[in-house]
Amino acid sequence: MKMIVAIVKPAVTETVMDALAEIGVSGLTVSEVKGHGRQKGQTEIYRGAEYQVTLVPKVRFEIAVEDSVADKVVETISKAASTGKIGDGKVFVMELQQALRIRTGERDADAIGA
Repeated sequence: MKMIVAIVKPAVTETVMDALAEIGVSGLTVSEVKGHGRQKGQTEIYRGAEYQVTLVPKVRFEIAVEDSVADKVVETISKAASTGKIGDGKVFVMELQQALRIRTGERDADAIGA
């Protein structure tokens, strides 16, 4: 099992969710987060004054999947979230050692399925 964490621009949230639904991803967690990468934030202008925003709004997706579909999920997120501009985001893939569905007691692959 893998845990896929993707950090993307807020503007592509619905696009990513729709693309994931098309490939059969049935469960995910989405959070509004703030952060920065290499660009160290961005410069904005408010009422004629320029100021530096060091933490940029982003959206974080967390998706637990079976190993067999992990590459497809990563590819789908990458295509859906890409604008070709700086700050498009990152995708991280980690080993998921164990999963438990609290309601039924199902474990591992059974717990992350539909």
